Amino acid sequence: MSDVADSLLPTPVHVAIIMDGNGRWATARGLPRSAGHRAGVEALRATVRNAGDFGVKWLTVYAFSSENWSRPQSEVSDLMGLLKLFIRRDLADLHKNDVRVRIIGARHNLQTDIRKLLEDAERLTRNNSKLNLVIAFNYGGRDEIVRAARRIAKDAIAGKVDPDQVAASDFSALLDTADIPDPDLLIRTGGDMRLSNFLLWQAAYSELVFLPCLWPDFSRSQFADAIAAFGVRERRFGGVNAAGAG
Repeated sequence: MSDVADSLLPTPVHVAIIMDGNGRWATARGLPRSAGHRAGVEALRATVRNAGDFGVKWLTVYAFSSENWSRPQSEVSDLMGLLKLFIRRDLADLHKNDVRVRIIGARHNLQTDIRKLLEDAERLTRNNSKLNLVIAFNYGGRDEIVRAARRIAKDAIAGKVDPDQVAASDFSALLDTADIPDPDLLIRTGGDMRLSNFLLWQAAYSELVFLPCLWPDFSRSQFADAIAAFGVRERRFGGVNAAGAG
């Protein structure tokens, strides 16, 4: 198919991706899981470049969930090392290419060096505007919602807010994504068809595309095809289409 950049179909402003399949990719090749994660980082680098080429303004990737800490310590350590490598190796290029890095997820329980690395990346790129790269790290959708609910509950107890007057917009303003638009398109690689605790509130009206390819094999053409699939869908946000169908 033609490249997204040449297409007349609408392009999503915000694309979110569940990058699934690194381990299976490695196992199929008789390699350790760490090799799959390294290949996944290369796929991420290419995807960031392609998102910018396609005119996507926000790209959110599920890098490390709050549940991933339960994986074997050796794998967790390897993932932390890859995160450090990605930021240290690619941050200068991201900055040069006008990419702004944002981090969502709980930070209070992160190791000091990891937290500082993430905050430094945000600080360096905060004035960039071509593409917003949102990294969901130590992130879980339920955890995010619970943290926001606790803040509202504390404000209600303190008399700062009337519970009966709390609107969806008030709740959204307390989420990690407070100033980030909801994803228009959510892509998951690896063949599974579930959200896995990713952007549960924000993806309420996202268009979903599930791909059988494993994340290290996610290509520019597959990205373009997912965006093209988005372009031909009719988004009604709970309403009706032009013909009046429900």
